[in-house]
Amino acid sequence: MTKEEKIAYLVRSAQREVEENILNYWYTNMLDNEQGGFYGSRDFYNRLNAQATKGAVLNSRILWTFSKAYNVFKKDIYLEVARRAYEYLENYFRDPKYDGIYWELDYKGIPINMQKYGYAQGFWMYGLVEYHKASGNREALQTAMHIFSILQEKAFDTRRNGYWEAFARDWSFTQDVRISEKDLNENKTFNTHLHLLEPFTTLYQATQDIRVGEALRNVIELMFDRFYNSSTGHFHLFFDDEWHVKGDLVSYGHDIEGSWLLWEAIQALGTQELKDRYVDRVVQIVEVSALESIDEDGGQFYEGNSGGVVDTDKHWWPQAESVVSFINAWQITGEEKFLEYAYGSWRFIEEKLIDKSLGEWHWKVDRKGNPDTSQVRAGFWKCPYHNSRACFEIIKRLGN
Repeated sequence: MTKEEKIAYLVRSAQREVEENILNYWYTNMLDNEQGGFYGSRDFYNRLNAQATKGAVLNSRILWTFSKAYNVFKKDIYLEVARRAYEYLENYFRDPKYDGIYWELDYKGIPINMQKYGYAQGFWMYGLVEYHKASGNREALQTAMHIFSILQEKAFDTRRNGYWEAFARDWSFTQDVRISEKDLNENKTFNTHLHLLEPFTTLYQATQDIRVGEALRNVIELMFDRFYNSSTGHFHLFFDDEWHVKGDLVSYGHDIEGSWLLWEAIQALGTQELKDRYVDRVVQIVEVSALESIDEDGGQFYEGNSGGVVDTDKHWWPQAESVVSFINAWQITGEEKFLEYAYGSWRFIEEKLIDKSLGEWHWKVDRKGNPDTSQVRAGFWKCPYHNSRACFEIIKRLGN
């Protein structure tokens, strides 16, 4: 295939995938018409667990996804689902006393984990800004700005820089700040800073507020100056309060996701000095990823450390992010090898991850391409976000 044919294929395939599979799956399978909002889980075989808990991240990502879908395709059904997510978050997840959103509810909408994670507040803000764009709802944007202000007041480390990981309901400090059992219990993480970068970027684009712009620039510089290891081309994932690195785990998906999100943030600020300072690092991250984590079938390994690859499974979300990051590197450099990588990653997704029978994508496959049947098809962490966003980015970047 020629370059032009591959580009056209990616655009057609991404549009078909996001509308006919991903979005269709979520609005036909996940609307909870008994308890409100959205169901918390369906297993690998698409069996519903109607009593699964409901997570802030899942619901915020649904808000973002369907708001973005409406902004791309202008179909009323997408705005209806986005409105449903917005109202459920407002009525059930939002803390009426201390503000912010709770981490987790039971299936009836009763809070069972009222901790305030910066990660969750970030995704809520991300969804709120996109919903404002879709609906024109000014309150959504005002809420996003309000939560930004709370994070700056409560979550920002004014002495050592960076954002604290998590808090108790009343925004006081708490002992266990992990968002998942596999994470280290450290107060500053790459994951949270990356997912504050996203809402700060879109909030700045929507408001041009100088405070948001300053916070966005600070996160960009932190990501490169604290988190990024220029000698390896990877991001450090965990730090203690004093910015001492903890552990040597490498998340290939976070590396490559961080690359294009950082470039998007830099472009949003429109500062040539930042572009000149960091463009080589943005490309270097992708170069290293292609060299170290992309298998010969186009799939991306999951994790590594200082010794090399330690987990050869291929999870759904790093594959989605790799497509976008490779396209971004191609658009920056003009080097067609990056477009080839993007095409190879997408073909891997089509052949191994997309479930053409039951819908959505498999959580992960092993190196032989066998799906893990113990993982959910939709759930607390398995959301219509990474994969739909990859499709939206392909359409935006490559479509005419």
